[in-house]
Amino acid sequence: MLDYDDEARHYDASRGGEPRARAAADAVERLLPQGPRTVLDLACGTGIVTERLRRPGRTVVGVDRSPGMLGRAARRVPGGIVRGDGARLPFASDAVDAVVIIWLLHLLPDPVPVLIEAARVLRPGGVLITTVDKNDAYFAEDSDIAEVTADLRGRYAPEVPDHSARLLRWAAEQGLGTAGRTRFPGTGQGRSPRGWREAIEAGRISWCTHAPRDQVADVCRRLAALPDQDLPRPDPLYRLIALNARHHGGSWEAQ
Repeated sequence: MLDYDDEARHYDASRGGEPRARAAADAVERLLPQGPRTVLDLACGTGIVTERLRRPGRTVVGVDRSPGMLGRAARRVPGGIVRGDGARLPFASDAVDAVVIIWLLHLLPDPVPVLIEAARVLRPGGVLITTVDKNDAYFAEDSDIAEVTADLRGRYAPEVPDHSARLLRWAAEQGLGTAGRTRFPGTGQGRSPRGWREAIEAGRISWCTHAPRDQVADVCRRLAALPDQDLPRPDPLYRLIALNARHHGGSWEAQ
């Protein structure tokens, strides 16, 4: 995993900056319950999304474990940032109306402890909002790059922690029901054929790691043959799901 204390200095600029943060916050807003609420933004990072969730009558608290990230977040959300670990949140049970988890679960070896903690701190009827299927976001829209890479992705993409089917199975076992879904663009994050080829050759693409070298080389050749080598293709489309539940008799039951 990245050193997020070091990453904090240039994290926003390298991840789409204000436009992507605005798109993410707008999407979360579509799934949040309305009216006076307490919202916990888990793994809030630099607070660039957190600050956009604040509304009159709504209390928003950001939690992260990286001091570097928290230093930047504290400037954006004064008095609203707490240091903590997602698997051991510094909040009482039934303390918040919504937990927001953006771009975290795909980084974890096992997301379940974090999801259990998120469910624990939710009040009855609260909503858990999280990104899922992050690695698929670049291929949510058809493109020549999606076509060239489809076979390799289909055969060699590893199982990921934030796979929506896996998370929904877990949610169903806990009695958490799906309360809503939406998508938002990673504004300005579309990659060009040359960008994809360079990322593959640098070993940064998971579905190439275990693929035969000749097949990877063939995909790189096909990417190099595409027109407009430096023209970014469609921005990634990130998926959000909202899970809702009510607490009853020591277990979670879907509403």
